[in-house]
Amino acid sequence: MILVLRALGVGDLATAVPALRALRAAHPHRELVLAAPRWLAPLVDLVGGVDRLLPTDGLGRVPRPGRPPEVAVNLHGRGPRSHRLLAATRPARLLAFAHPGAGHADGPMWRDDEHEVDRWCRLLGAYGIVADPTDLGLRRPPPVALPTGVSVLHPGSKEPAKRWPADRFAALARALTDRGHRVVLTGTADERAVAARVARDAGLPPGAVLAGRTDLGGLAALVADARLVVSADTGVAHLATAYGTPSVVLFGPVPPELWGPPPDRPWHRVLWAGPASEPGWDGVGSHPTVAAVGVDRVVAAVDEVERTVRV
Repeated sequence: MILVLRALGVGDLATAVPALRALRAAHPHRELVLAAPRWLAPLVDLVGGVDRLLPTDGLGRVPRPGRPPEVAVNLHGRGPRSHRLLAATRPARLLAFAHPGAGHADGPMWRDDEHEVDRWCRLLGAYGIVADPTDLGLRRPPPVALPTGVSVLHPGSKEPAKRWPADRFAALARALTDRGHRVVLTGTADERAVAARVARDAGLPPGAVLAGRTDLGGLAALVADARLVVSADTGVAHLATAYGTPSVVLFGPVPPELWGPPPDRPWHRVLWAGPASEPGWDGVGSHPTVAAVGVDRVVAAVDEVERTVRV
């Protein structure tokens, strides 16, 4: 058995896809078990090659795979907690970044200035497992009763600092509607209120608010068949990358060099105002690097992406 730890969110799983596929190719006859949150199950099914999801929420409890794994792989973090969590499963071998404090001197050194996709590919490469960082695509999800060809605006994020102001999403929704886009608003159940506010201020019908009405599989299907996605640096942006759906992603405070879509794909645009001056920011609301992005700039980026797609 190969046990992989990645007990995080949608974007985290999406950026680990090349590493997961490389592990599948390196161990074709071993059971590949992914320790990740249960709610990610629909997306795990779309990765392909994962034999079993072992429900694991964060680092609070040791995953119990049933028997000691032959190989445990830490795609969760730099350690020491994640290293120790996997070590508690008594693997014959641990693949992880070096962390002497966790009793693991093997492996390459962690780098803070590295793209998340490249990081896990480099980790496996240090152990002789070749991973292709461009292998980011997901399987097509089953058809669902959701609209196709829509422009998806996703005003939420679990990190408030990443959120573009709701009034600007409303202005963007109006501008796109005027250009002939059919706009829908996505998000979690907790984000339904902000999505409804954006729809109201943009003059969209209540049916345009899909926040809280789709599970993860439905969201993937919606993005896969969408005309466009506009969002913060959050999970839905990674779904757009996985399905080759044109997107505009607003970054901050983390720069796109660490989490953005591949720079060689012109149908994705990143907007990043940084490194912006931050003196005076009280830590409340949108980060200055997001707040500095105006509606006109996003509309221009949408036009650029759409021209690229038409060529």
